[in-house]
Amino acid sequence: MAHFDTEYQRLETSYNDSPPGEENLLVHVPEGTKSQWHHIENLDLFFQRIYNMHQKNGFTCMLLGEIFELVQLVFVVAFTVFLANCVDYDVLFANKFVSHNNTSKVTLPDAFLTVDVCSARIRDNVAVIFILVISGVFWLHRLVKFIYNICCYWEIRSFYINALKTDLPYFTWQEVQARIVEIQKEHQICIHKKELTELDIYHRILRFKNYMVAMVNKSLLPVRFHAPLLGDWVFYTRGLKYNFELIFFWGPGSLFENEWSLKAEYKRGGNRLELAERLSSRILWIGVANLLLCPVILVWQILYAFFSYTEVIKREPGSLGARCWSLYGRCYLRHFNELDHELMSRLSKGYKASSKYMNCFMSPLLTVLAKNVAFFAGSILAVLITLTIYDEDVLAVEHVLSTITLLGVCVTVCRSFIPDKHMVFCPEQLLKVILAHIHYMPDHWQGNAHRYETRDQFSQLFQYKAVFILEELLSPVITPFILIFCLRRKSLEIIDFFRNFTVEVVGVGDTCSFAQMDVRQHGHPAWMSAGKTEASIYQQAEDGKTELSLMHFAITNPHWQPPRESTHFISQLKEKVQREASTAHQGAIAESHAFTSIHSLQSEEPRSLIANLLGPPPLASLHLGRDGSLANQASVGVADGAPTLRSLSPLSASLHMRSSYPSSRMPLARHDPPTASGTDARTVSSGSSAWEGQLTSMVLSEYASTEMSIHALYMHELHKQQSRGELSRHTWHRQESDDSSESVIDDAEAPRNLPRSSTFPCSSTSAAPPQSHQEGAALQGAGQRRYGGTSDALSGSGRSQRTARMPMGGWVEEMHSARHHEPVPEEGSEDELPPQIHKVKG
Repeated sequence: MAHFDTEYQRLETSYNDSPPGEENLLVHVPEGTKSQWHHIENLDLFFQRIYNMHQKNGFTCMLLGEIFELVQLVFVVAFTVFLANCVDYDVLFANKFVSHNNTSKVTLPDAFLTVDVCSARIRDNVAVIFILVISGVFWLHRLVKFIYNICCYWEIRSFYINALKTDLPYFTWQEVQARIVEIQKEHQICIHKKELTELDIYHRILRFKNYMVAMVNKSLLPVRFHAPLLGDWVFYTRGLKYNFELIFFWGPGSLFENEWSLKAEYKRGGNRLELAERLSSRILWIGVANLLLCPVILVWQILYAFFSYTEVIKREPGSLGARCWSLYGRCYLRHFNELDHELMSRLSKGYKASSKYMNCFMSPLLTVLAKNVAFFAGSILAVLITLTIYDEDVLAVEHVLSTITLLGVCVTVCRSFIPDKHMVFCPEQLLKVILAHIHYMPDHWQGNAHRYETRDQFSQLFQYKAVFILEELLSPVITPFILIFCLRRKSLEIIDFFRNFTVEVVGVGDTCSFAQMDVRQHGHPAWMSAGKTEASIYQQAEDGKTELSLMHFAITNPHWQPPRESTHFISQLKEKVQREASTAHQGAIAESHAFTSIHSLQSEEPRSLIANLLGPPPLASLHLGRDGSLANQASVGVADGAPTLRSLSPLSASLHMRSSYPSSRMPLARHDPPTASGTDARTVSSGSSAWEGQLTSMVLSEYASTEMSIHALYMHELHKQQSRGELSRHTWHRQESDDSSESVIDDAEAPRNLPRSSTFPCSSTSAAPPQSHQEGAALQGAGQRRYGGTSDALSGSGRSQRTARMPMGGWVEEMHSARHHEPVPEEGSEDELPPQIHKVKG
């Protein structure tokens, strides 16, 4: 078996944003000219705090939020202990008679026990004492952390006021980021580089999150399970995520020695087995600790959920039937180098279409039952309400008020299962609209949007709020077993992952190599990277993550200068879109890849792609003409959308908006033109109207979002057509187990449908289960290597790229519809090494 000897690499010019000759630059500043923010040692925490303060709307809002969190913890614990030990429920429920001198009416204080009795009951209850001690220790820890954070954020507040000279409620993150890039020249907050780039700031804020996104993309984390009654099930909660981060990044004995540097022993492959054994032991102990603390954490989860959601459920009973993006969905759909507010903005735009899509699958049987249950419950409720209006003494009858409340909840819940009679069933069109916003979707969903399998898999990303709450409540019980029995088995793969996909970037430190968004190192030939990538199957990011992330970051940060290969990829993609947009504008829409998906949207939802993506009516009515001018349009058709693709650049739009706005109303530029200063064109002067600046930024942000949505649709359309073409031409390989040989299917027998994603695996009758990391290595001799150096299919000039996704999140091809894959045994030996892959080159 080939030795997997790819080592940790220090990146040279391909990933270095410094000008030539400044790669190893240490900027010397005379002692007398140093500013307060010169050479900040921990830039990761510094930039994270800057971002957090911006997202929490300034120091005062954040201070109040932190104080109320401390008070909330005290309230939950104290109120729970009071209810359990200091209330006489016999008096409260009128089971005990209370005598009064003046009146016979029972008051609320009559149900409270005296202080002496209450104290005695608390002292005699060992469980209550234990909970109070644990809660007290935790609260003191939070208090110390609160005081430390306030001191740190006071410094960040000073940085905003004195260095950035910004007023937070009225500045966007792009403007704050542009000023940070500018003040680097004056204050030298990073001494390893003369100039900072947008990517440097993103890397430091999202260093660990990029690793998590990459591990989910490669299916390295054990978050997918097959339950006997539930079927395929994704379990990824905040508690499980916290434990993953504790183990990998910042806990005692983690893989990182500080926020920016991986420990030296994890950068070498010689002791990988010893490191894997050490990591496995550490995961075991953390799992055992979770198991011991399970009762306390479970009680806290239940109490917090009760106090948080009871009032909401009483006020809006249908809220539990609403949906939200799952934690797994946010990680799966997240681009590399995408900040939290950018992700949530994107997902929020797709929320309405996603809800409509899920509502298309209302069960007819459940609808009939809901209508009849609502009828009976509503009839009884109407009678009780009528009687109550006639004589309020009806409420004094035992359980009448409770019955009215429960019947009202029942009617509300039943109505949530009754679809709108005017709703049109159009799942394919809705799925296109969803894809325009979320940017990621398994291939086998397209064309199968009407199937319940697709709906069930999408529900793993877009789950019921009630399911989210239930999973969080069960998390303290399930998380220890996932750590002990599932994560430990992946210790060796985790060690290999961090060694092979960690690179040192000058002025930034150790980062995930996928976060560099380099199509040469991690591009996928099936996603327009053919001929531009040197990545083996093991190195390729799945689902077009590298390519889509690159486009998203380039559109969001138009002044960022990507590496040469990435620049070529972006330019080529934009040229293709512009060429096909021009073709579509001339009337050849049917033959245009870019507008195949847009054409399918010309029905109820929506009338035009541009109108749908821009969202609000004022923005939907704006249209960029061929020359980049703004024109008011009542509706935008497909032909009108064609020139939009050529003129949708946020920078060019902003420049035209400057010239088209009246001089008295247009926000002035804060600095010189962007080409000279590097400041985003969206930046406005502090002296101009803050609301006008925000409006301009919002409009330009919407256009940038639209541009990304159109490029995402275009890339998916090309990928779908390329995948279909390859499936009709290629020979597919099927591997039963480590000891079996590959059987070859003739071209005539090759399946015609799209490859299936193991991120959303299909049933065993149609798709093979994913194989383990080492199993792919054992099959190299029989044909293509699953992981390793560029195989013939990758490097052959006249051959097409094999699009098979393999173990760590890869595609699992179908063999023949009549053949079933046998379960593949777990990886054999820890001594088996992954195959050879290319070293990361500069």
